[in-house]
Amino acid sequence: MSSILRKRLAMALGVAMLLTACAATTDAKPAGPSPVERLRQDSEAIHTLGISGVQVRVIAPDGRQSVATSGTADLSTGRPVSSDGSFRMASTSKTLVATVVLQLEAEGRLSLDDTVGGRLPGVVHGNGNDGSRITIRHLLQHTSGIHDDLPGYTTPEEYNRQRHDIHDPEQLVARAMAHTPDFAPGEGWAYSNTGYILLSMIIQKATGHPVHEEIEARILRPLGLDQTRWMGTSPALPEPHARAYQFFGPGSRVDVTDQIPVDYESLSFVTTTRDENTFLRALLAGRLLPARQLAEMKQTVPVSAEVQQLWPGGRYGLGLAERPLSCGGTFWSHEGGDGGYITLNGVTDDGRRSAVVSMSEARGDTPKHILDQEKAASSLIDHALCAEGPSTP
Repeated sequence: MSSILRKRLAMALGVAMLLTACAATTDAKPAGPSPVERLRQDSEAIHTLGISGVQVRVIAPDGRQSVATSGTADLSTGRPVSSDGSFRMASTSKTLVATVVLQLEAEGRLSLDDTVGGRLPGVVHGNGNDGSRITIRHLLQHTSGIHDDLPGYTTPEEYNRQRHDIHDPEQLVARAMAHTPDFAPGEGWAYSNTGYILLSMIIQKATGHPVHEEIEARILRPLGLDQTRWMGTSPALPEPHARAYQFFGPGSRVDVTDQIPVDYESLSFVTTTRDENTFLRALLAGRLLPARQLAEMKQTVPVSAEVQQLWPGGRYGLGLAERPLSCGGTFWSHEGGDGGYITLNGVTDDGRRSAVVSMSEARGDTPKHILDQEKAASSLIDHALCAEGPSTP
């Protein structure tokens, strides 16, 4: 499992919820909560489990939005959570990277069957790593077998020592090359941040521009996502934002807001629930990719048994995960978690209904807390996407 998802399993996440079916009520039964009230309840349930701050936004097929917030944005002052607060996008930005790669394929500037060795000669080699056997598709789908070994912190002391360290992409890839592969290319599935670092390097080689510039030009500006910004090596976030906390163990809740993302080239984006919803809806509605490339993105394989604990029934396409809904069908998503900010999201297959929940605390003291937080947030997304009826303006 990759270091960011490993951090998810080493960071804790909060309250187990039952996934209730979207059933119609009858006159003989009392009506359940409205979608708006259910959203408030689910948001508060996450906070009740010990998560300091929660913000949620749901966009209905008619374009109307429902928002909910719970908890506090700052444990020292008690100020309320903003429904338009910024947070680190973290691994959700992998979907941005994948979208750019597929746009370049549509333009004939690369092929999904191109090898890493052909695109980045001499970069993936040693200890059984062979770039001539690994394709761009393998990188996108986490089936390359490249072992992940990114720097990370598991204690408050490590956080304080490492939070401002800067790592070049080549340095991060070199760490992975010190290990033998987890499996032969295409013979397994293991979440790999290193694979997406390589994709960012391939984008730069193909276009002559850093990946963040291609994301800005191809996705952010055309969609008007002016609250989604690349922060580079800045450890700060735009205001307003909730402080981010990480729970390392009993009595060790630490403010981890001030830090530089390990892969600053592609993971240093901050966003809002409004912008993240807009991006996911546009992607699934076919506004960013031609039909053939969007269909390629949706070609999925099962995730590993370990990740199945976080995503029951989950499958992974090209930078996009597919998960089942309790009311039938599936939804598409890519969660992100790093530096105390944990975000889950979901959009229906047609791109018409979407939901994003951002939490500003990661509880990492026990595997149970991690799974509980994941289940609670997944339950909120499930309820929001299965909901019927009007949203509040």
